[in-house]
Amino acid sequence: MTGGTPQHISVAVVGGGQAGLSMSYCLKRRGIDHIVFEEHTAMHVWRTQRWDSFCLVTPNWQCDLPGHPYSGPDPHGFMKKDEILAYLDGFKASVDASLREGVAVQRVVPLPARGFDVLTSAGAWTADHLVVASGGYHVPIVPRMAERLPKTIRQLHSAQYRNPQSLPDGAVLVVGSGQSGAQIAEDLYLAGRQVHLAVGNAPRCARFYRGRDVVAWLADMNYYEMPVERHPLKEGVRDNANHYVTGRDGGRDIDLRRFALDGMKLYGLLRDLDGTRLSFAPSLRAALDAADRVYNGINAAIDTYIAEKKIEAPPPSTYRPVWEPAQVPLSLDLEQAGISSIIWCIGYRPDFGWLDAPVFNGAGHPKHHRGVTAQPGLYFLGLPWLHTWGSGRFSGVARDARYLAERIEEGLHRPDAGAPRLAATG
Repeated sequence: MTGGTPQHISVAVVGGGQAGLSMSYCLKRRGIDHIVFEEHTAMHVWRTQRWDSFCLVTPNWQCDLPGHPYSGPDPHGFMKKDEILAYLDGFKASVDASLREGVAVQRVVPLPARGFDVLTSAGAWTADHLVVASGGYHVPIVPRMAERLPKTIRQLHSAQYRNPQSLPDGAVLVVGSGQSGAQIAEDLYLAGRQVHLAVGNAPRCARFYRGRDVVAWLADMNYYEMPVERHPLKEGVRDNANHYVTGRDGGRDIDLRRFALDGMKLYGLLRDLDGTRLSFAPSLRAALDAADRVYNGINAAIDTYIAEKKIEAPPPSTYRPVWEPAQVPLSLDLEQAGISSIIWCIGYRPDFGWLDAPVFNGAGHPKHHRGVTAQPGLYFLGLPWLHTWGSGRFSGVARDARYLAERIEEGLHRPDAGAPRLAATG
């Protein structure tokens, strides 16, 4: 549609990733008409913003998109990039969503009575309900100091990194030690690159402990069923960095201390740049110690569970540091260190500027309960800790989509909502 009277749909879904297609699956099962608007192509982030050696950090059995659980030969393994894409392509085919690819949602404004005006690159629509399923990772974060770096240094965000061979010869500085930063640093280290890593405040966890994947223990302990309201940090957990660990080569710990023992150069938080010299906070030792406390704390909770349930398992253990910084480095001269590339792994910020609704906090994040906002008919899906740990992952998005589909169906059938618009089934 390019002009004239806007077409009407019951539900507009913004975003064609796993969240948007999960929403489509649940709406189709209820016979509710809808359109999924996707600016690029479905699942494009998985194709275009993951490095070549990328793999899942959670075991394959946790992949449980609606109607499309993992059914491959290695449930306890970790799918690599090509396998993930094949799994998602299968999901897309099974959903057969009402999907409009290459259509950007440019502006959404609530209507005075009910519903929304939805302006897209393919014309105007109105919708009774709107589900924002575009995630919360929109704009790559790169600090302003990057503008002052020498032009000879190649800079990338983690979303742009593909492999060590695509970088110029020389040493590489990785800034940030969350999941992406730690795994990219390992990727470069395994390729024989000299790596410098600015370590942040991300925690870490063991891959395997007492004979099982830690994820399996935590699942048995109902950790992944815990709603955000019952988490000790409450909504604050949404701002936490994910634990760094890897599924590479069958899965293993990522131990930054061991990397340092083998020659990787570790620093604290990046502070500033003066010419070719970077300065760092004296935070390295504290960051490593804090990550190890989380690691041992998770294992201790598993120990308690094993003891309470009287489970036969290998004996407990405590991680002890294999390396300590003799002197915490506070500066790095890029030229002297031969650094030719910098990879920024410090995350993303949300950008919901196209949505004109009073539902955001001061940081630009939506305020909601289980994805339901104070704006009637407006919902969010696929955000980290929307409801539980799995909300932003393959393991929990189906439950969240079903919950929102139920709320939408109730809204369409309320007497004050007018006649429900239900699609024909069969």
